[in-house]
Amino acid sequence: MQIQTVLKIGAALCVAFFGIEAARTSLQGPKAVSVPAVQVQVLAQSPVQTPTNKAAFAFEGHQIRPLAQFAVRARVLGREDYRMDKEADLSPIDLALGWKQMANPAVYGPLNITQGGRWYRYSWKDQPPIPLQEIIESSANMHMIPANAAVHKVLKKAREGSFVQISGYLVEATNAQGWRWTSSLTRSDSGGGSCELVFVESAVVE
Repeated sequence: MQIQTVLKIGAALCVAFFGIEAARTSLQGPKAVSVPAVQVQVLAQSPVQTPTNKAAFAFEGHQIRPLAQFAVRARVLGREDYRMDKEADLSPIDLALGWKQMANPAVYGPLNITQGGRWYRYSWKDQPPIPLQEIIESSANMHMIPANAAVHKVLKKAREGSFVQISGYLVEATNAQGWRWTSSLTRSDSGGGSCELVFVESAVVE
């Protein structure tokens, strides 16, 4: 009988202990859960375009007319150097640039991106990673006119996957023979005439 009594008392004490512990835990509120830190990637923002009153000027045998002040920080999706076409003396480098979602490797990585003939092209296998209009509005092929040899040297360092910061002007270029090359002034166009012609006054490759 004494052993049974001791066992009953022990069982009663265990029940009481766990009951008190449960009540104490509920009063303290739920335990904090450790959540791993989420790494947030800051993507490049849309180009900044503002009106300008800068007068036209002569440059490398051409007349350059500024159309808008322009600055962008973007991912380099591709670079193409030109030496043989008629525009090469003025614009020796094209950069295909992406910003917003098109600066994200998870978005542009699945795309087949190529450059040539002053064009930037992209294609995909099944469906685009983001809506087509978003690709159009957050990427572009830009013809670079380096303002000087130092800027040209920096632009030549641009590689696919790097970031580049560019500031200068969107321009129209003409020559005495009547040739004309005019920049697009919107990011929402595509096809012929949709590329930006940028007179680059400063450039930084990250």
